[in-house]
Amino acid sequence: MPVRTVVIASPQGLHARPAQIVARAAASASSPVQIGRVGEESVNAASLLSLMTLGVKSGDEVEVSGQEQAAVDEIADLLARDLDADA
Repeated sequence: MPVRTVVIASPQGLHARPAQIVARAAASASSPVQIGRVGEESVNAASLLSLMTLGVKSGDEVEVSGQEQAAVDEIADLLARDLDADA
C-alpha cells in the first residue's frame, strides 16, 4: 500500500476550507485514501468532518495512504501546498 509522509503547509492547518478541498479530491479518487498523524490512527480523507477532527496544524506531519499511488500523491501534494493561498 502506497504511503507518503507530508508536512501540512496551510498556515491555519487543516481547517474547514483546506479540509474541504482535500475531501473533494479524495472523494473523486478511484479508491479510498486515508490520512492520519504519523503513528496514529487514520481517517477517510473523503470525510470533511473526519479530517477536521484530526486537529492537524500547520507544520504537523501526516501520513497519506491508499491503494493507488496516484491518489496518494494527489492528496499529499495538496496538503503540501498553502491551500488558503489558492482562494
